[in-house]
Amino acid sequence: MKVLAGNDRGKEGKVLSVLVKDGRAIVEGINMVSKHTKPNAKHPQGGIVKKEASVHISNLMVVHNGTATRIGRKTDDKGKLVRYSKKSGEVIK
Repeated sequence: MKVLAGNDRGKEGKVLSVLVKDGRAIVEGINMVSKHTKPNAKHPQGGIVKKEASVHISNLMVVHNGTATRIGRKTDDKGKLVRYSKKSGEVIK
């Protein structure tokens, strides 16, 4: 995904998860925040941990074959609904 707006504009990353109810997505390396954590079994020392925060999906665009593109949906010859790139017309798997 490519970021269209915000502090990380122009950066690209892989989608880690999608929060469908909120209309947001967590993208690898995008919108990093510092989270203060107490010591626990995973982090015995505690301290400050950097992690990704969610980004609204309206600020993201799919990257296909190295270029950002809009996505369309159409039925293929077998009657199945598939996504395709509006820029190149190719089907996206």
